Amino acid sequence: MLNPSQAPAISDLYELYRRRVPRMFHDYCETGSYSTSTFVDNTAAFAKYKLRQRVARNIDDRITASEMIGEKVTMPVALAPVGLTGMQHADGEILSCRAAQKFGVPFTLTTMSICSLEDVAANNDKPFWFQLYVMRDRGFSSDLVARARAVKCSALVLTLDLQLLGQRHKDIKNGLSAPPRLTLPNIANMMTKPRWGLGMLGTRRRHFGNIVGHVKGVTDMASLSDWTNSQFDPTLDWSSVEFIRKQWGGKLILKGINDVDDAIIAASLGADAIIVSNHGGRQLDGAPATIDMLGPIVDAVGDKVEVHLDSGIRTGMDVFKAIAMGAKGTYVGRAYIYGLGAAGEAGVTHALNVLQKELSVTMGLCGERNIKDVGRHNLLMPPPPFTVPPPEAPARKAKAAKPAVKTRR
Repeated sequence: MLNPSQAPAISDLYELYRRRVPRMFHDYCETGSYSTSTFVDNTAAFAKYKLRQRVARNIDDRITASEMIGEKVTMPVALAPVGLTGMQHADGEILSCRAAQKFGVPFTLTTMSICSLEDVAANNDKPFWFQLYVMRDRGFSSDLVARARAVKCSALVLTLDLQLLGQRHKDIKNGLSAPPRLTLPNIANMMTKPRWGLGMLGTRRRHFGNIVGHVKGVTDMASLSDWTNSQFDPTLDWSSVEFIRKQWGGKLILKGINDVDDAIIAASLGADAIIVSNHGGRQLDGAPATIDMLGPIVDAVGDKVEVHLDSGIRTGMDVFKAIAMGAKGTYVGRAYIYGLGAAGEAGVTHALNVLQKELSVTMGLCGERNIKDVGRHNLLMPPPPFTVPPPEAPARKAKAAKPAVKTRR
């Protein structure tokens, strides 16, 4: 078990995570694309939105429970799809799903998971959500949808913002792969992470479980890498989304919306929810922080579709601000990965406990007892940008009037 005194905040979990997980997988989690400006902005932007402190209100017995797409949740937080979770800790997807289900929040399994759909379902009692990347091999994508339906996933999360990969410099420098290539630098670094290494030696799950064994010709690390790098489909468009919606037939969430016009189109397609997301700053570097886009998107489509928020959440206070802005749910990725890498299933549970406590305390200090009553009245919105007016033009001096010339009569 993780001692709460070791990690009273998500940032403390990160310090444990950093020490216990190999550099390659730490860097995969803790970076963005190109200059990482959007990755940084996603968290920093929350500070602009100030909270209204209210006092002398009954704030006893606070309730964080809510619903996301009709499913009851202990708090409006889901575990986001994170690639290579099973490389952060042995059997990571199975353990994270188990922790989420015990806690009472949704877990989202990604297409690029180490543990397969079938593995996660066999080791957990309740349905989970599945995130789909559409591949050039549309037959494989159709098979994934059918497999998700067969294991009774309760929602399909279709990612729209990864038609091609944004460049992540650290992943290239580290030669990111699953399992890691046994180069001298990798071996030297892994030798300093004995807990991680022992866990990996004790599991058979070290490849992309949803791909290996399900794609013809993909049998080893080299063929898997070649196939994966060529498969993200740049032809994915709104007609493809409509096709997948009909093929799936269940609850559909569209992830990767960060623009009002795209949100309007997505809402018109009959999705159950959209996720305002910029892929955690890992795709378009220079895109706006999601919390800055949340308000305009809620105003545009919030009466037509549930709006959720992903990217940048590290605290329960961030969750509160997103809900106050109008989101019906939020997603955490790095926050729970820190817990997983630090202490496995117990670490994920600890991360969720930290977020719920912070959310509950923030509610109370803002004078709210029920998360369902939280709204924009709880926020002091950021002031408009201050601009210095141009200097006034110097006043023209009035010409002195010439004295009247008296004429003699």
